[in-house]
Amino acid sequence: MSKIEKAKGWKHSKPGLWLSIGTSAFGAISIAKDIRGARADQDTLKLINAVVGAAALITGTALLVRELKRLGDDDVLLG
Repeated sequence: MSKIEKAKGWKHSKPGLWLSIGTSAFGAISIAKDIRGARADQDTLKLINAVVGAAALITGTALLVRELKRLGDDDVLLG
């Protein structure tokens, strides 16, 4: 397997999935700030936008966790 093929497959490896979940956590911090700001400004449209963003983040993280569970112990890239 060439280095390019390994790099392409890294995204679907356990470390790649954990990294994606970690970056989602940073996204959650941003969304929490957006929600607080929208509530402070009493801006319903900003609040709806933040809630929809939170739903997308939760769904994306759930998909990553599901993929992580599917990998199990048979991850070829971990050796």
